[in-house]
Amino acid sequence: MAFESLTDKLQNVFKKLRGKGRLTEEDVKAALKEVKLALLEADVNFKVVKKFVNSVEERAIGQDVMTGLNPAQMVIKIVNEEMVSLMGSETTEIELQPGKAVTVIMMCGLQGAGKTTTAAKIAGKLKQKGKKCLLVACDIYRPAAITQLEINAKKQEVDVFSLPDCKDASVIVKEAAAFAEKNGHNVIIIDTAGRLQIDEEMMAELLRIKEVLTVHQSLLVVDAMTGQEAVNVAKTFDEKIGVDGIILSKMDGDARGGAALSVKAVTGKPILYVGMGEKLSDLEQFYPDRMANRILGMGDVLTLIEKAQENLTIDEDKEKETYDKLKKGKFDFEDYLDSMSQMKKMGGIGSILGMLPGLGLGGLKNSDLEAAIDDQKLSRIEAIVLSMTKEERRNPDLLNPSRKFRIAKGAGVDISEVNRFIKQFEQSRKMMKQLPGMMGGIGKKGKFRLPFYTRERN
Repeated sequence: MAFESLTDKLQNVFKKLRGKGRLTEEDVKAALKEVKLALLEADVNFKVVKKFVNSVEERAIGQDVMTGLNPAQMVIKIVNEEMVSLMGSETTEIELQPGKAVTVIMMCGLQGAGKTTTAAKIAGKLKQKGKKCLLVACDIYRPAAITQLEINAKKQEVDVFSLPDCKDASVIVKEAAAFAEKNGHNVIIIDTAGRLQIDEEMMAELLRIKEVLTVHQSLLVVDAMTGQEAVNVAKTFDEKIGVDGIILSKMDGDARGGAALSVKAVTGKPILYVGMGEKLSDLEQFYPDRMANRILGMGDVLTLIEKAQENLTIDEDKEKETYDKLKKGKFDFEDYLDSMSQMKKMGGIGSILGMLPGLGLGGLKNSDLEAAIDDQKLSRIEAIVLSMTKEERRNPDLLNPSRKFRIAKGAGVDISEVNRFIKQFEQSRKMMKQLPGMMGGIGKKGKFRLPFYTRERN
């Protein structure tokens, strides 16, 4: 996951600080030296790192911090605040034209950055806000680019405009604007062509599009995996054609974090969204404060709650029924399947745990979580449950040896794995009966429920 290495290193620095009762000026400077190295290794721009460390040091080496009751916590608070400031302080939305006026958004970036997928993701976001979007296929060079956009548009249930035989992007956008006016679209999202590297021909094409059609928002998609190079790309695009906002794609990958921490400070342009996966729903609004909390290992509960509200619809009667089952220790495999389905809608248990505060600060790293949670193992467990009959799922007491052998064969796993899972499931039911307040469900009351079986017990 993004920032993992940086997060681990920063947490080690803070752990050393918390181990000291009082801080000296030398303690702070030594800690900030490690912070500086961690940021540089994360591919953060050198000038940005220098300014950041100087700002933290100036605030941290003060009378109130050095003699405070908890000076280490004060230093962490200052680092957090300066990191938020570095990434923009305020959340920025895509600026839409008022009323019924049409908003034209032009997506741009290098080839492979994820423009086409991101265009469809944004269309889906704006559709949820009541906008009628039109995706325009202007990538006339990459094979299957138009087909990809059409497939994504269909999934998002939005319209798409293309002229497959036309090789002039300016003509396509002109025709698309007429189509949008005729059919009542109030947002036009132009998917432009990318290049393997920045060249004058690409920039000229983008400028021609802006001459033919008034573009209200030029959004640059940059690959977070490229680190510092993403910042250089953003700076060049802004100088050549003008950029209104930046979207960081592939933040779910092995991104070191340099782009997220540098791009606003270097270009002055806000980060609007971050792509957190390949699904069309995996596009998150960028909140500088929440991102800083994630980087520092403090979790991101607000985003977790928003994911729950967006993806889950819980029936209150069903919720009460499930809670009563938990109290009585009668939670069955049908309920287990339901909880797994809810977890998947929220991006999986790894995504959920990554947003919970305190895990990293307690010494459990993201890599530890990933090692503990095996997606393939969870898939095998789901196969085991689905290999049961409805009666067996609703009444686990029916599972005698012959039934277990049949289930193992149906799931394609060894009988020992079936026995181990059922034993752990029973242990979980007993535990839930003793501790009913530990589990709930995501609903209007703000509680959440996760499947019991997430790792093997020794």
